[in-house]
Parts: sequence; structure tokens; C-alpha cells
Amino acid sequence: MHFQGKSFLTISDFNRKEVEYLIDFAIHLKHLKKNNIPHQYLKGQNIALLFEKSSTRTRAAFTVAANDLGAAPEFLGANDIQLGKKESVQDTAKILGSMFDGIEYRGASQAVVADLAEYSGIPVWNGLTDDWHPTQMIGDFMTIKEAFGTFDGIKLVYCGDGRNNVANSLLVTAAILGVDVTIASPESLFPEKSYIQMAQEFAKESGSAVEITADIHTAVNGANVIYTDVWVSMGEEEHFEERVNLLLPYQVNESLLENVSGDFIFMHCLPAFHDTNTVYGKNVAEEYGIKEMEVTSEVFNADYAKQFEQGENRMHSIKAIMAATNGHLFIPDLK
Repeated sequence: MHFQGKSFLTISDFNRKEVEYLIDFAIHLKHLKKNNIPHQYLKGQNIALLFEKSSTRTRAAFTVAANDLGAAPEFLGANDIQLGKKESVQDTAKILGSMFDGIEYRGASQAVVADLAEYSGIPVWNGLTDDWHPTQMIGDFMTIKEAFGTFDGIKLVYCGDGRNNVANSLLVTAAILGVDVTIASPESLFPEKSYIQMAQEFAKESGSAVEITADIHTAVNGANVIYTDVWVSMGEEEHFEERVNLLLPYQVNESLLENVSGDFIFMHCLPAFHDTNTVYGKNVAEEYGIKEMEVTSEVFNADYAKQFEQGENRMHSIKAIMAATNGHLFIPDLK
């Protein structure tokens, strides 16, 4: 399969070799960027960036990536687009497809991003939905490969809310790449069965070990990557108190990391609530009496914490995805 003209809606849109190619290509593009070597594979193109949900990293990454590739990005926020409100997704997709060369979409609905891809006739890249966060995964596993040089024998442990888009995506991506993956979360927040089954299917082929457990302390044993995310996802704020109580035992802190032997890195897709230097953090401290949530500042600021490299890698990996699917590159068949 060649990448040209393909959309990237979920991580399973690509096979293992294709995912590995995107990661390696992202590392190559990072090298070019650091050495000021131009790489304008999308020169003359126009890219639509549709954001129904707010964003820092994804928006910045797509904008800089498009500019570096020689394309012109156009941001359309929640107040600029009418997807399904005053105009059907199908109608909007046809119009955007007639004007733009590629579309990024970030919002709640996986069905919307799928419809955009079906009716626009141009590549569509999923910048996050409630179900999946596929562009995040290329940057995340790029960060892991930079740290360890390989995916062989790597164990990734995700601690926290096991049924959000990042946990779903990590579970399936790790299984595709042959990385051992454990989701450690309270039973009420285990991933939905469909994601577990999908990961198990991929694991049969790749040899990845897939584990879902509520026992955080045993889970982190032998981990190379400890990954966490916010306890309350966008749009779930009414569950705040319940989540804090449920997830406090899953906080990534120094005492948890005493159970980890050997070489490991800490990862977080950000933003992280590790102190009270935000309005949000202050409110939580006042209302619930906790100053650190999913990760402590001690861990967040440690040498093994790679969340800022990971954040930067969002840009290089998004650039790789856009160039591969829209840049008319010569890419051998990756079966």
C-alpha cells in the first residue's frame, strides 16, 4: 500500500511496517529541521485545520509542520465551522475538498472525521476525537524509539483513566509494534472491550503482551515507559470528585517508581496537573486539598521525564504523516 492520498483516522489505518516507517521518517525530518535543511514536500498546498475542540500542541504542531513543508495552513475554529449544525458534514467536506489539499480535524466525533475523509476526496488527519488520538501515537513511539533505539523488549505501562482516547490508542499502537503494554487503572475505568480485543488481535501477530490490571504496583515492574494522562478528559468535568478519589492511588510519584527496576522514561501527552501554577490547579487544591494530580512535580521535573521532547515530537511526526500522505514521495511497498 502506498501512503499517497490516504487519510489517518485511527492508528489501525496503517500496518506495522507503515507505522514504523512514519516513526523513522519523523526522526529523519527532525534531523533535517535541526540542521536547517529545507524539506518542502507540500509546496503550494493549502491545508485546512478544523478545531471544534481547543488545542495547544496539536494546533501548533500542524501549523509549524505545514509551514515547514511549504504549505499554507488555515485555522478554522469552533465558531468558524458549522459541521452538522447549519451545514451537514458531507456538504462541508465537499466544499473544503474542492479548495484545500488536506484537512486536519479535532473534535468529539469519530464519525465526523470519517465523513470528512469519505466526502472531501483529500487526505484527512485525525487531530483527536473522543475515541482515538492517532497523530499523538507517532510522536509518542518516536520518543520511545529515540530513548531506546528499538521497540524490541520494551514494556509500556499506562497509569490512570484507562478508557480515554490516549489509553485506547496506546493499547492498540503498542500491540501493532510488538511493544508489551499494560493498562493499569481502576476496574470501572478499564478500556472498552472492543479496544482490548483489537489490541489482542494485533498482538497475536506482533508478539506483544497485552495486560489490563487494577494492580498498579505489580504493573510497573520492569516498565521501560511509564505513561499517564489527565484524570478528567475534556467534557467530563462533572465527574471530577469521583475521578480524583478513584485515581489518587494511580498517581505517578516517587514511591510508585520504586517498583520500577532498570531503565525507564516518564511520558505525558500534556497538559499535566502537577502543581498549582494554573487556575485549574489552584481550584483543585482549594476544593479537594490535593496539589498534584496524575503526576507529582518531583517526577515531572526529573531527568527521566521526556514529556517536553514528546511534545516537540508531535510536530516532527505530524510533518511525517502529512508529507507521506500528501507529498508524492517515493515509498516502497511496506507489507
